[in-house]
Amino acid sequence: MCLGVPGRVIEVRDNIAVVDFFGVSRQVRLELVDEPVAPGDYILNHVGFAIRRIPEGDIDGTLEMYRQLLREAEDDLMAADVQGELKGTRA
Repeated sequence: MCLGVPGRVIEVRDNIAVVDFFGVSRQVRLELVDEPVAPGDYILNHVGFAIRRIPEGDIDGTLEMYRQLLREAEDDLMAADVQGELKGTRA
């Protein structure tokens, strides 16, 4: 299973956004995202592409779910997948 990782858009230039993923800033492509994004928006990133903008009402719940997954990471396959995606953003 593959998961995306949520991040907050810091800057947008053409089809590239600089996004903060839990304290790590990386560039993300915007060609696949379902609607325009602006600084302050949250997106779901998968392998370097924003695949959707997270609706404002869903942000807190989404971030908390990922924080919980990361806290419980040891033997949880979903948490391991999220950690793998986060490690990929550090490359």
